Amino acid sequence: MAANATIYKASLNIADMDRHYYAEHNFTLAKHPSENDYRLMIRLVAFVLNANEDLVFCKGIAQDDEPDLWQKALDGDIKLWIDLGQPDEKRIKKACGRSQKVIIYTYQEGSASAWWKQTEKVIKRFKNLSVVNLNIDGNIEEMAKRAMMLQCNISDGELTLLDDENSVTITEDRWKEI
Repeated sequence: MAANATIYKASLNIADMDRHYYAEHNFTLAKHPSENDYRLMIRLVAFVLNANEDLVFCKGIAQDDEPDLWQKALDGDIKLWIDLGQPDEKRIKKACGRSQKVIIYTYQEGSASAWWKQTEKVIKRFKNLSVVNLNIDGNIEEMAKRAMMLQCNISDGELTLLDDENSVTITEDRWKEI
């Protein structure tokens, strides 16, 4: 964990009706000093959307060689690489070369669209890359607490996050699919 990181505990109860995946996951997350609550919650959202027993959080923002999340095979090969934000072409090329599948989740409305318009033509060549823009309805930052218990429901492509006080709905715009 990064020096001066803030520690968060998260309990996610996931009911994904689209993939028929139902499980509870408990995590200890380190929030890097340069990371805000919004991005921390987007990391959790990315996990929920791809949840399985082998998907793990990486050092992400604190480590250039690792994504935010990944899933590795038993032999160490990277099956899934998940990055958040707006990575540059060099990072995307590296991720696509090292992993069987890469997903980039963008989440900042205005700047994500501008990044996509600038990058779209260049990254179309990567056959193992998906780019997904997350549309968030509600104040997801309010859910970021040092101890979180979240109910995560996915149905018909819509993710609903619930805690004791808040409800947030997240939909996806799939800009590039494998």
